[in-house]
Amino acid sequence: MRRRDLLAGLLATTAASAVGAAEPGKVYRIAIVSPSRLVSDMSETNSDYGILFRELRRLGYVEGQNLVVLRFSAEGDTARYDPIIRDVISASPDVIITVNNPLVLRFKALVYSIPVVAMMGDPIAFGIVTSLARPDGNITGISADAGEEIWGKRLGMLLEAVPTATRVGFLCSEPFWKGAQGAKVREAARQSSVTLVAPPLKGVYQEPEYRRVFDLLEREHADVLLVSDSVENNVQRRLIVALVEKVRLPALYPFREFVDIGGLMAYAVDVQDMFRRVADYADMILKGKKPGEIPIYQADKFTTVVNLKTAKTLGLTIPPMLLGRADEVIE
Repeated sequence: MRRRDLLAGLLATTAASAVGAAEPGKVYRIAIVSPSRLVSDMSETNSDYGILFRELRRLGYVEGQNLVVLRFSAEGDTARYDPIIRDVISASPDVIITVNNPLVLRFKALVYSIPVVAMMGDPIAFGIVTSLARPDGNITGISADAGEEIWGKRLGMLLEAVPTATRVGFLCSEPFWKGAQGAKVREAARQSSVTLVAPPLKGVYQEPEYRRVFDLLEREHADVLLVSDSVENNVQRRLIVALVEKVRLPALYPFREFVDIGGLMAYAVDVQDMFRRVADYADMILKGKKPGEIPIYQADKFTTVVNLKTAKTLGLTIPPMLLGRADEVIE
C-alpha cells in the first residue's frame, strides 16, 4: 500500500471518529497567526480565509456566538515571529492555526502544550515532525509539498513553454533558499542544465523588497521566472503578477490564484481544499483529539492552469502538448 493511501485511510478513520456538532453552550478560542497576511484580511470576505470560516461555520463554530477568533500577523517581518508567538501563548487559545515552515518551526520551539494546526511545506525535511502518519507532539496539519519531484515538474513545464530559456529566475525568501526546498530547486536546475538566478527576499516581505529583487532579476537577465510557494508570495500575488508583467517574464506560479489575475501558468495545489482541511483538523482537536495522533495530510492532487491571453501578450506560443495536459485553459 502506498504511503499516501495509508495516510488517507488513517485520516478517514480519525475524521469519522470526530463526527458531531460543537458542544452546546461552550465557547471556543482559536488563534490565527499569519507571517504576512494583514489582520484585516483574516475574515470571511477574504478569498482564502473565507473558506476556513465557512467550513468552521458548517462544523458549528460561529464567530461572535460560540467562537472567539484571535488574529495575529507579523506583516512580513520575520523579526516579529517570536514576540507574536509569546502574545499567542498569553492569549491561551484552544488551538492555533498558522502557515509557513519558518513560522511553524518557531511555534515548535516556543509552544509545548497548545495544539497547532499548520499549513506547511515538507514537515519532515524541515524537522517539524519525524512522521506524517503519527506526528506526535502538539503540531499537525496539511503539507502542500508533494516530494522532491514537484520542483522538477514545475521547472520542466516552464522550460517546455520557453525552450530557449537558459537563465531561470527564482522568487523566494532567504529561509526558503537556504532550506530543504531551496536545495530541491537547485537540484532540479542542475538536472535541467539551466542557471538559476535567485536573489532571495530578505527582511520585510513588502513591496520595496519585491521591487529590489525584480530589479536584480532584470539586471541579471533572467529569461523566465519560477515563483516559490512561500506564503509571503501568495499574499503578495497581485504585486508579483504586476511586476512580472512589467519586466515581461514568462512565469510559472505555485497557486492558480496567480493565473486568475493574469499570471501565465500554474502547477498548483488546491488552496481552498487546504483551508477546508485546516478547519476540519481544528474541529477534531476542539472535540478532544490529540494533534500528535492526527496524520498530517499530504497534498497529492495538482492542477495545471494556462492563461492564453497572457501568453499572447508575451508573444509566446504554448506548445500543443502542454496545452493538452492542462486541466484548465483561460482564454
